[in-house]
Amino acid sequence: METKTQPLLTPAYRKRIGELDLYYEDYPHRNPDAQVLILIHGFLSSTISFRKLIPHLAEDYHVVAIDLPGFGKSEKSKTFTYSLASYGKLVLSFIKEMGWRDVVLIGHSMGGQVALYASRQDGKLISKLVLLGCCGYIKRARSTMICCSYLPFFSWGLKRWVLKKDLRNNLSGVLHNIDLVTEDMIKEYRAQFLEDGFFDSLIRLLRHREGDLKPFELNTIVHPILLIHGNDDKVIPLTTGKRLHSDLKNSRLIVYKDAGHLIMEEKPLDLARDIKQFISSEKEALQTSV
Repeated sequence: METKTQPLLTPAYRKRIGELDLYYEDYPHRNPDAQVLILIHGFLSSTISFRKLIPHLAEDYHVVAIDLPGFGKSEKSKTFTYSLASYGKLVLSFIKEMGWRDVVLIGHSMGGQVALYASRQDGKLISKLVLLGCCGYIKRARSTMICCSYLPFFSWGLKRWVLKKDLRNNLSGVLHNIDLVTEDMIKEYRAQFLEDGFFDSLIRLLRHREGDLKPFELNTIVHPILLIHGNDDKVIPLTTGKRLHSDLKNSRLIVYKDAGHLIMEEKPLDLARDIKQFISSEKEALQTSV
């Protein structure tokens, strides 16, 4: 059974990184030398997805959650290249601007790929990676779909189609325990859909997003990596987590029973426990834990 912690006040900030206005939440620890953890959300999500996990991690670490450009409360830029590589570079630029080092990146779903891209781009700033329900092996969108995105009213049609969908059903599809879906949760996850420029940013992501890292690229990553996957993940199947574990040579895989894709909503205490053990351990176990 999950135990509850007192909710934290949200310390919201904005920082200019190059030409972008980045929204982030910063939960500093009383120890100024505490390890910095940066949380990176997945597709169609934002910092809100870490709301239950943050209080547990903030007990021991300096926790920072960011909204990637185009999502949440970050800028919906018309000039930013919405690619995984660009997101990775942005995360690294943010780390440099803040003067941090030996940062642990914690990425969920697409955020896991962003963390992997950042790891390959400048590994000296990063100590470890934690990948939650990480996506993998997704190819670039088909050229026909990219061409269609330039048609007049494509953005209007996308917005109309998304807003007509039942968000309760969508959230139920990313959870094992559908009883967790409440009206407040629906309202919080829907909020970014109403942001000006959100759907235009989605279209740019469709156009710019390259494919996920290939096996030979994953093989080059040397950071210790903890993979955590839900056994009932219907968005990114467990087979993807197992394949990533095989291609990431310095990785450990933990599989949670009775957990779906939005694992932070369902297993925050378990996640915090395993993340803390992983960060504090001097030698990582390389065998799969199921």
